[in-house]
Amino acid sequence: MASEPDSLPLHECVFSGDVRRLSSLLRTHDVSKKDKHGNTALHLAVMLGRKECVHLLLAHGAPVKVKNLAGWSPLAEAISYGDRQTISSLVRKLKQQAREQMEERRPNLVNALNQMGDFYMELKWDFQSWVPLVSRILPSDVCRIHKKGSSIRLDTTLVDFNDMRWERGDITFLFNGDRKPNQSLTVLDNKAELYQRVRYEETEAEIEDEVDILMSSDIMAAQMSTKSITFTRAQTGWIFREDKKEMVGPFHSEFYVINGMLLESRKRREHLSEEDLQKNKAIMESFTKGSTQGFDNNGEPLRRPSLIPPPECSVTWDEYIQSEVGAHSPLGRELVYKETTKSFKATVAMQPFIEPFSNFLEIAEVLLCARMPH
Repeated sequence: MASEPDSLPLHECVFSGDVRRLSSLLRTHDVSKKDKHGNTALHLAVMLGRKECVHLLLAHGAPVKVKNLAGWSPLAEAISYGDRQTISSLVRKLKQQAREQMEERRPNLVNALNQMGDFYMELKWDFQSWVPLVSRILPSDVCRIHKKGSSIRLDTTLVDFNDMRWERGDITFLFNGDRKPNQSLTVLDNKAELYQRVRYEETEAEIEDEVDILMSSDIMAAQMSTKSITFTRAQTGWIFREDKKEMVGPFHSEFYVINGMLLESRKRREHLSEEDLQKNKAIMESFTKGSTQGFDNNGEPLRRPSLIPPPECSVTWDEYIQSEVGAHSPLGRELVYKETTKSFKATVAMQPFIEPFSNFLEIAEVLLCARMPH
């Protein structure tokens, strides 16, 4: 049910730029509340360029990872607006909130690991296509997972994806629940015989490098839609059809066909100039190699400057809140937007587990979140 305008005082204060009233209301109102378009007060502050409101909201714990109905976070909107200081503030807050959430979940996850029996398992997966040569670039892997006590080891061979080819390697993730948080996750490159502990905090230079990358790249959002997904029993036989059953290793497995898996990919680039688009690949390659775009006379990295702000928003609060859901007028820059949808079909073999692995899957999610960039 859509919220009434008078029930969103934080949003209205941001719209009018009333910093003093916003500061007073933040003590008693929910900073994470969304309006009918799915925007929080922080979304609006970023899109409207209200810097003081942004800092106030962040100081009171406004969530940065939350998305509106269009699927965009405040950080995505900040990249579109192009103010470097605002983007940096949001990146720092996002990392802080991610650390806090991980530490909040950590005791339960370690406890679940200790209660779960020790095991070894292999997860084999691959994608195939009838189109010639396409199967060669589709990913496949066998993940080997060892669990003992509160420790997990995950071995994988997929390292990166470049020039339409998957890069292979020999990578190990080690999670030790008995160690301190900043010592609990280690990544091993077994081929190069190197290791790295995953740190929970980045240096200022690393954060500024990340901001440069964000300001120089497309704003991307991708999700696997499961709204239309269906499971049907796979059939075998030419004349007399019957449900497909086979042995997978030592397991009696039943086969199912999964239809309706949609990968929705969205891309925005209104913050990029034509020159940016031409230089984008070279810039990303330089960051990947650990270098920046250049240095000034003092040896400091040359940072990407803020963009010229978009024209002042002419939309009023009443016009915004009374517009159709998800169809309000642009509050920041005019979107340069592209959306693509790809449909996937898969076959899965299933055999009931004796012991539930739901807790393990949650632990695996934490390990991946610690490794993957935001």
